[in-house]
Amino acid sequence: MTMVDSRTSAEVAAAERWTARNYHPLPVVIAEASGAWVTDIDGRRYLDCLAGYSALNFGHRHPALIAAARAQLDRLTLTSRAFLHDQFATFCRALAELAGKDLVLPMNTGAEAVETAIKVARKWGYQVKGVPDGQATIVVAENNFHGRTTTIVSFSTDPDARDDYGPYTPGFRIVPYGDPDALAAAVDDTTVAVLIEPIQGEAGVIIPPDGYLAGVRQVCTERNVLFVADEIQSGLGRTGTTFACEHEGVEPDMYVLGKALGGGIVPVSAVAASREVLGVLRPGEHGSTFGGNPLACAVGIEVVALLRTGELQRRSRMLGERLQAGLHGLVGQGIVEVRSRGLWAGIDVDPALFTGRALCERLAERGVLAKDTHGSTIRLAPPLVVEEEDLDWAVEQLRTVLAR
Repeated sequence: MTMVDSRTSAEVAAAERWTARNYHPLPVVIAEASGAWVTDIDGRRYLDCLAGYSALNFGHRHPALIAAARAQLDRLTLTSRAFLHDQFATFCRALAELAGKDLVLPMNTGAEAVETAIKVARKWGYQVKGVPDGQATIVVAENNFHGRTTTIVSFSTDPDARDDYGPYTPGFRIVPYGDPDALAAAVDDTTVAVLIEPIQGEAGVIIPPDGYLAGVRQVCTERNVLFVADEIQSGLGRTGTTFACEHEGVEPDMYVLGKALGGGIVPVSAVAASREVLGVLRPGEHGSTFGGNPLACAVGIEVVALLRTGELQRRSRMLGERLQAGLHGLVGQGIVEVRSRGLWAGIDVDPALFTGRALCERLAERGVLAKDTHGSTIRLAPPLVVEEEDLDWAVEQLRTVLAR
């Protein structure tokens, strides 16, 4: 069976005919999925090693999450925030307790949660810190990825995300990732927040030097600045802990969460922070019609319940060690470098052999779905429910492709 069969070819052609080309998907058309495996319209199975950029941390169609969604669909799906519903407070309390925070503000997408964090940080800066009106600044890191709204791309250093979308929103200072001294130098009396990813996912699973997050925490505490951690991809079990910040024993002032929070069923995001921070908002100042809707909350409650036991985090750590060992065994055999934390790996391939895109195409031909980023780098992020033998098999497929 060739990678692109007749039905797949027709679907790919139709998608190219009728949709804007803001993505360049692999020519795989998925029709069904369960756990860590998906099946295309021609009946071919693939191991999903992307997991929806961590949105599918718990796998496809997790029984507990599907049951919660089905039960809620039969009762109530939307009220808007003009009214309360019987799932709202339960979800907000569960997530606040998981994050160790006082308050939660539910939204929908990751980018929407980042925008929320930016607005809250600025308002906190004006009302609590005393920054002069209109002068708030936020420090961010090079090679960041926080979304693609016009404000967020204003502080992106990726030309694909940024170019041709100006004029850009002011108020951001970009510093090298992993350099606490550069970060400290960028902070002044107008700075209201430092917004960073504890691990940069889109950049290629870039793990900062040991002590970096602790250094960020120290600077923010000493200078009265909010430490805002974008854990949209790194959080909720992906790296072997509930939050990636835990690897350094660091607690940010605000978590920005999304992706896995919706269990791969509905878009759910949120920010979680103290009452002093999120309490600056008043009715009418920020909102979302669908944010915190009953269906989202019902699923989110079950997501938090899955994480509360710690079993999936332990599984991510254990399987991550297995994946790391397998990938490190390929260094020097076509792989230049491997960076991994939990079930999340960035793999730099010898550019003389493959681009990242070409390697992902070859892997798809062998039944493994992965995603390239930036030249000859690919990412692996299988669901946390993946089996040991599946991981071993995926590494073997990578070995076979590299040996060609």
